[in-house]
Amino acid sequence: MPRIAMIIGLIVLLVMAVLGVGAAVPLGSGTARSGPQPDGATYAARGAHAVGTRDLIIDGEATLEAAMWYPARQGERGDARITYPYQIKMGAPLGKVTIATFRGEATRDAEYDLGAGPYPLVVLSPGLSMGASSYAWLAEHLASYGMVVIAPEHEEHFDGELNMLWQAAITRPQDNLDTLAFVDEQAETGGVLEGLIETGKTAVIGHSYGGYTSLVSGGAQIDTAGFRERCQTAEAGDPGVWLCENILPHLADMAELAGLDGVPDGLWPSWSGADVDAVVSLAGDAYAFGEDGLAKISVPVLAIGGTADEDTPFMWGTHPTYEYISSGAKARAALEGAEHMIFSAPCEATPLLMRVMSAEFCSDTGWDRYRAHDLTAHLATAFLLAELKGDAEAASALAPEAVDFAGVTYDAQGY
Repeated sequence: MPRIAMIIGLIVLLVMAVLGVGAAVPLGSGTARSGPQPDGATYAARGAHAVGTRDLIIDGEATLEAAMWYPARQGERGDARITYPYQIKMGAPLGKVTIATFRGEATRDAEYDLGAGPYPLVVLSPGLSMGASSYAWLAEHLASYGMVVIAPEHEEHFDGELNMLWQAAITRPQDNLDTLAFVDEQAETGGVLEGLIETGKTAVIGHSYGGYTSLVSGGAQIDTAGFRERCQTAEAGDPGVWLCENILPHLADMAELAGLDGVPDGLWPSWSGADVDAVVSLAGDAYAFGEDGLAKISVPVLAIGGTADEDTPFMWGTHPTYEYISSGAKARAALEGAEHMIFSAPCEATPLLMRVMSAEFCSDTGWDRYRAHDLTAHLATAFLLAELKGDAEAASALAPEAVDFAGVTYDAQGY
């Protein structure tokens, strides 16, 4: 996160200095996807369902915009493929800044395919200040396998100092609860989601701070005493120091925002949704939870991270998540040498003036992004099919002996 923050700051300065506020950004040509999926990654191939996408408005503690991807009626796909923006949310006056664009295969506002429904729900939480469409590559893929994916646009923006970090730690889990409540209401007779979503079959998935959000939604709790102790003993070179500096001074503010009377000494608070059945964390932040806070998760979890990640280091994100959760079914994949942004959008076309700054978001040393996406899609799809649909064949694809990919270290229990 500190390195990402520096790059974002440079982007802000570049956009304001060269483009001017609100100016259009010309797009350059990019490299589209090519080549087969990795051998053995069965679920990396697109599923049988056509996919639609549409926008939603969720009314809860706050009014949220959200994007939804879902199984659509066959024949709904038009000639023109959809183009998604890969965006970062900035404060006024910039708004959303497009880092790159990429092509998808969904049809906007297509009719629901209710014949094969209702479908399980996947709530997708984007990375901090990232636009929901930046993860459309994964949302489309899951929808093609018969899932409905809803990604709330968390109300936050990059302010140059990461001041929104402590606020997002509280507001994001509430956004997920509001999303679940919205689905429960709108899946009823007469609702906009009637017949589409099978309530009570729900997973949460997220990248980076979205991974934190997903873990909280699955039951993880902040461990105040443990967090303070880790921060007190952290040395200057400890990657968790930056998080301590941005979170620890605001614990009282966080407790107040959560509606608590003071900061609890132990674990707090619980935002887990009663209907959450599984969690996928992609380079998810777990530093504030510690062993005791992560032990509150009892639902199945898949955690994937890169071992060269300097923003959410593997050893205080993906590794402890797998080690300390109480789940009987869990899996962990280490992408050896992969960095933090490997899970975000492919960059098929990049604005000319963003190319200097976009490498942090669009490239990854030692890894082909499409191959990383294929492996992530394979594991996440198999995991969600197993846990949300009871698919025994998908579950077998998660067995330790079934996961043998170059550059991936894998552990699993319960499969």
